Amino acid sequence: MEVVVQVIISSLSLGSFYALGALGIGLLFGVLRLINFAHGDFITVGGFSLIVPATAVVAVPLILDFHPVALIICVVGVVVVWALASYFLLFRHIQTAPPAVLMIASVALSFSIQNLIIMIYSGRPKAVGLWPELTGVIPLSDKVQVPILQLVIVAVTWILLILLTIFLRRTPIGVEMRAAAEDFRMARMLGVNATRVIALAFVISGALAGIMALMYHTQTGILSFRGGVFLMLYAFIATVIGGMGSLIGAVVGGYVVGIFSTVLIAILPEGMRGFRDAFVFGLVVVILLARPQGLVPTRAFKERV
Repeated sequence: MEVVVQVIISSLSLGSFYALGALGIGLLFGVLRLINFAHGDFITVGGFSLIVPATAVVAVPLILDFHPVALIICVVGVVVVWALASYFLLFRHIQTAPPAVLMIASVALSFSIQNLIIMIYSGRPKAVGLWPELTGVIPLSDKVQVPILQLVIVAVTWILLILLTIFLRRTPIGVEMRAAAEDFRMARMLGVNATRVIALAFVISGALAGIMALMYHTQTGILSFRGGVFLMLYAFIATVIGGMGSLIGAVVGGYVVGIFSTVLIAILPEGMRGFRDAFVFGLVVVILLARPQGLVPTRAFKERV
């Protein structure tokens, strides 16, 4: 029972990470037909915004002594600015291009951000101590100890999901975003301001990436120029199996991947745990063979012309 409780909490925590990442990707795919491979690099940017440029192994604090609310605003604000800049300087000029062109542009942006970080901060990993009080544990029993950060991640994720749901369902611009995600061309014909909707999608996606950056780097304590790439990969997998363009599907896919990954670590023999990713990707193949449109399909998965 102790192991089951531990696995459940770890699964929810990891699934929450992937769900937030999948939401950020799914929002942009719904309104722009863009698979943004630079989303993981926005998470990395959020982490490096905590420090000043330094080549030392230990990073030099920049805003770590700020009030937690001010720190969150600063990091999220930096990532949102990067996300908006990527739209207005790059994607806005090619938003009518085929999806393959948008995808290639996002890959180029990803490598550009990584190399810019190397130029400024060097390529060596850096240690950063962010909110060490969250790295403690809460003892539920003599044998079960739950990390505080995992509970925080789950709570923050569900608060954000609830707020985002209210925004999309109760506000005019949120309704426009939902309409654009369902049928972008029809939404434009009905008077939806395409630039405003797409820009807001980048803002929300960037804000989610900024919050993920804070939680991820609090958990790992390490800054790397490719730190967000791994999260982006699994978030993309979650988006695909959940249903491209479906925000509900993105959340479902994130939790499916997170739960499956954690359960595999718990049940696989020690010698096979290194092959966990192979089993996860195998799950993706099985799901897509059974439901090519994803677990929660939407019309956004069809090619927009």
